[in-house]
Amino acid sequence: MVVDDTSPGVGQSTPQPPRNESGEGIASVRWDYDLAFARNRGLISREHQEVLRNTRVAIAGLGGVGGNHLIELVRMGFGRFTIADPDTFDVANTNRQFGAKLSNQGRGKAEAMAEAALDINPELDLRVMAEPIGPDNLDRFFDGADLYIDGLDFWAFSVRPLVFREARRRSIWAITSAPLGFSAARLVFDPGGMSFDEYFGRLDEMPELDRFCNFLLGLAPAGTHFRYLDLSEVDRGETRGPSSGAACSLCAAHTAVDAMRIICDRKKPAAAPAWKQFDAYFEQVKHGVLRWGNRGPVQRAKLHLLKQKMRSLGYA
Repeated sequence: MVVDDTSPGVGQSTPQPPRNESGEGIASVRWDYDLAFARNRGLISREHQEVLRNTRVAIAGLGGVGGNHLIELVRMGFGRFTIADPDTFDVANTNRQFGAKLSNQGRGKAEAMAEAALDINPELDLRVMAEPIGPDNLDRFFDGADLYIDGLDFWAFSVRPLVFREARRRSIWAITSAPLGFSAARLVFDPGGMSFDEYFGRLDEMPELDRFCNFLLGLAPAGTHFRYLDLSEVDRGETRGPSSGAACSLCAAHTAVDAMRIICDRKKPAAAPAWKQFDAYFEQVKHGVLRWGNRGPVQRAKLHLLKQKMRSLGYA
C-alpha cells in the first residue's frame, strides 16, 4: 500500500504498480511473503521475520546511501517504511545512487524509489513524502516509526541534528552510515546512550567549516580514506565531494544487519561513542570509542589539522 503523504503544495504522483517488459501490469503474479523471504531462514527465525514484516523504518534521503538502505531493508523483509526526499534524479547521480537510471532522469527520488521497492515486495506499507524534512513535518515523518536510518546528504548540517534529536525524544534507535572514499563509516545511536549532539557537537550552531570538519572526523576518527582521497575535489558551493557506489553499497549492507539486530533484539551493535569504519581499498576494519566525542584532546588536535588543510584549499 502506498500513502501519498506529501504536504499541501508539494506535488507527487502515486507510484505505479510493477509492470513486465511489455509494459503490462503484473499484479496477477502470485506473491507470498513467506516464500519470498524463505532463504532468510537459518539467519532470521520465522518469529523475527514476522517482527521485521511489521516494523516501520523511517528513512530521510533516498540518494546514494538512502536508496540503497531502502532496497537492502526491503530484501531483508522489513515491511513498513516512511521515506522522504524532495530531490529528483539527474545524470550526476549515476555513479552511486540505486535509482539513477536513464528511465528515472527528472523523476522524484521518493516516488521512483517507492516504485522500485514495491517491485520487490508489492505488500509494503509505504508512506512517501516528496518534501524536505524539517521542524514542520517531523511528527508526520516519525509517526509510527520503530527505527530511523539517515540517508540525508552529507551537507545537511542544519537538518540532520533536528532529526536525530527527534528520534532520541521518541526513544527510537538511529543509524548513520557514511560512504567515505571506498569505505563505510557507521555510527549507531541508542536513545538511552550518548546523543548525536554529545558526540559531534551541536553542528547546527557551528560555523560552516567547523560543521564540515566535526561531522567528517566524527564519522571516521581513523580516517583511512584520507590517504587516497583528494580533498581538493570537495566543492562547498556545489555541496559536492568524491563518492563511490561501492561505498554506498557497503553502508547499506552493514546498516541492514544492524537494523535487524536492533529490531529483533539480537546482539545489538555497539552504540556511540563507539564507531566503526571498514575500508575496502585497504582491506582494513578500524573501530574504537570516542569517550568524549569530538571534545577529546586527540580528536580536537585532528580537527585543528583538518581545518588548516581545508583553509589551505580555500574552504573557509
